[in-house]
Amino acid sequence: MDYQSLCQQVCDLAKATGAFIKNERKHSSVDVEVKGSNDFVTQVDKASERKIIEGLKKLLPQSGFIAEEGTDNSKGDVYNWIIDPIDGTTNFIHGLSPYAISIALQENDQLVLGVVYEIGLDECFYSYKEGAACLNGVQIQVSKTKTVKDSLIATGFPYSNYSRLEGFMKSIQYFMEHSRGLRRLGSAATDLAYVACGRFDSFYEYNLKPWDVAAGAFLIQQAGGAVCDFEGGDNYLFGMEIIASNSATFNEFKTIINDIM
Repeated sequence: MDYQSLCQQVCDLAKATGAFIKNERKHSSVDVEVKGSNDFVTQVDKASERKIIEGLKKLLPQSGFIAEEGTDNSKGDVYNWIIDPIDGTTNFIHGLSPYAISIALQENDQLVLGVVYEIGLDECFYSYKEGAACLNGVQIQVSKTKTVKDSLIATGFPYSNYSRLEGFMKSIQYFMEHSRGLRRLGSAATDLAYVACGRFDSFYEYNLKPWDVAAGAFLIQQAGGAVCDFEGGDNYLFGMEIIASNSATFNEFKTIINDIM
């Protein structure tokens, strides 16, 4: 498998789909459907997912899909794409950045490729197995911040599952008092990409789906950072919780989240 060539083609596909999304936002009314409490989907999400899947099928015909809007969830024997056509749909509906396309490739149980294309700033983050993590052609790395006290941290607010809200609110208070600040942008894929390039030092959130985190988590690992679930294990892809950080603060950050959450 030529991962480098495949990654470049996936980047091209993401950018082309991003141009479609941006054009739809500019020139068309956005029809919104409600999937659940504060959980929305638009016709643009569905159309974009179909475009992405159609393009990926041409690149890797025997692959399957794990896709947010379920336009194709066929299972591949070896290769499966994990796709979010618009991560940050609520932002998109309101004309607010960031919102991003997230595409990852899983070979058996291993992530081997990740692309996050943040549409508003035209920023394409990408990496592939044994390759560097890059942003628009320039190599990126996680930050070198050494302590949580000196960190800028990102998170996401729960919008339907409030079962862990008490611990989450305690974590917000802790980081308000013991870090440089806490940010909530509304797009987990973008948050993770920003950790990969050093804009954020750490990120954590619960109730996330694989299409929210797959590409971004892979980017962070390729950029020298680390990811885990809240207990420090490897079940961050399907376990609906993730901790992501640079390497220097990872153990400290992980311990804090584990103790509070």
